[in-house]
Amino acid sequence: MTGYIGKCKQLGGRTVWGLFLMVLLGPIQAPAKTQLSSATDRPRKTEAKARKKYVPERTFVLVGAGDIASCKSPEGARATAKLIEQIPGTVFAAGDLAYEKGSAAEFKNCYDPAWGRFKDRTKPALGNHEYVDPTASGYFQYWGTQAGPRGKGYYSYELGDWHIVVLNTNCNAKGLGGCGAGSPQETWLKEDLAKRPAACILAYGHHALFSSGVFKRHAVHPELKQIWLDLYAAHADLVLAGHEHSYERFAAQDPDGKADPANGIREIVAGTGGRSHDLLGFATPNSEVRQWDTYGVLKLTISPGKYTWEFIPEEGMTFHDIGSGACHNYPTE
Repeated sequence: MTGYIGKCKQLGGRTVWGLFLMVLLGPIQAPAKTQLSSATDRPRKTEAKARKKYVPERTFVLVGAGDIASCKSPEGARATAKLIEQIPGTVFAAGDLAYEKGSAAEFKNCYDPAWGRFKDRTKPALGNHEYVDPTASGYFQYWGTQAGPRGKGYYSYELGDWHIVVLNTNCNAKGLGGCGAGSPQETWLKEDLAKRPAACILAYGHHALFSSGVFKRHAVHPELKQIWLDLYAAHADLVLAGHEHSYERFAAQDPDGKADPANGIREIVAGTGGRSHDLLGFATPNSEVRQWDTYGVLKLTISPGKYTWEFIPEEGMTFHDIGSGACHNYPTE
């Protein structure tokens, strides 16, 4: 130390003045280090804030079909049941579940051995075969409160951001009161939809408003138009149906059958549950995909603001149909 000070004395005043400046300027560098440190920390704080705001996406699966089980030919229903066995989620059963009469015995002996294993996660809809008994007693006996109010058969439920409406499309059924404007079901539907103005909306029942089925009296059901008008006014996204024993997907359209990519409803007919096959005729307007000789199930994956669909065929068949769409009521920002 003594040697160092001595050398400083020998170097003269300039060295002393330099040391003085070093002491004076030294602290000036400290704030610069602090600023660098703050700049490095800023992205971490932003990331932490972003992580705090992030909410995991809520995704649900809805899988099913219509026209399902017959004791005369049980193989089809068994094949589609094998598919559902591997797919977790809510099962939709879109009518004509137990052939030929929807009786209590047929539900027990025909439907239950196949799709009955998913009973606790199934949300059913009524088909015309359930109404061979005018009160559909076998259906309501089998499902109980799961099928909505006895004698009505229409109800709704929620899957995350999606509002699911189950319709009774047997408009001429005794005691239902039709499907027209002011009917009990139509009045209920408008009130039900009004309660969820911001929800994504999916509806299903047995009969379709649009179909390329060969026999138009069987395939096309104009009595459902008022129901469609209400769904369209509420910006519904999807309508699922059965009745025709085939698969058909339509582009988004309005209740008059005019293409409407911005606000229209996409209809998918999936009467492929296993009962039998129906030939399809010439494609009606907006029909995008048609297939009539494959049993299978329709799997819908629904998330906030969007959905995907996939037709999954029975083992040994190759037909698939896959796509996606956006929810009309979901905010874009």
